[in-house]
Amino acid sequence: MGISQYDPAAAGRPAWNAGRQVGAKRALKIRQIWSIRFFLDREGRMRDRALFDLAIDSKLRGCDLVKIKIGTLVAGPAIRSRSMVIQQKTGRPVQFEITADTRASLLAWLERRGGTIDDFAFPSRVVANGHLSTRQYARLVDEWVTAIGLTPEEYGTHSLRRTKASLIYKATGNLRAIQILLGHSKIENTVRYLGVDVDDALSLSEATEI
Repeated sequence: MGISQYDPAAAGRPAWNAGRQVGAKRALKIRQIWSIRFFLDREGRMRDRALFDLAIDSKLRGCDLVKIKIGTLVAGPAIRSRSMVIQQKTGRPVQFEITADTRASLLAWLERRGGTIDDFAFPSRVVANGHLSTRQYARLVDEWVTAIGLTPEEYGTHSLRRTKASLIYKATGNLRAIQILLGHSKIENTVRYLGVDVDDALSLSEATEI
């Protein structure tokens, strides 16, 4: 069988995933979360600390996180303890909590950032009145994990989305709660997303001595 001249393979191009690690990105551990926070605080990166904290708490996809507006996060002069966004991918609303540490870092950033409730919380430095791009967010995550000695190929923006969900599942085993927090329409998606079948199976196997 011949190869069409229009087939990219005919040009000897490498596969799209050549040299890349394919598969789900790893969730962060608690000590890694605090290592990144320490790094960002030490470097005085107030915006990045607020973005990182909100990413962990909100469990949002990057496309939803970067588009958050100030009005979604504040109630008067204070940061909300809970908020809600409409997911771009599904069109479904999802609620999330904003814990005390995250409220503190957001308040510090928004006081410096200024703006109105209709402005993006994390503005673009390139596009006037625009928001931080998902590509730039991904670059920041790579930089954060690299700074604490992690391999960037194993972590990404979905690592931040998965982190708190994974910790909650390990503490409670409540898949239905995780489904709601992640905004999944089917619990099968949650099982697949967290990889809980594999984790549980390995844990059982490791605990069984022969």
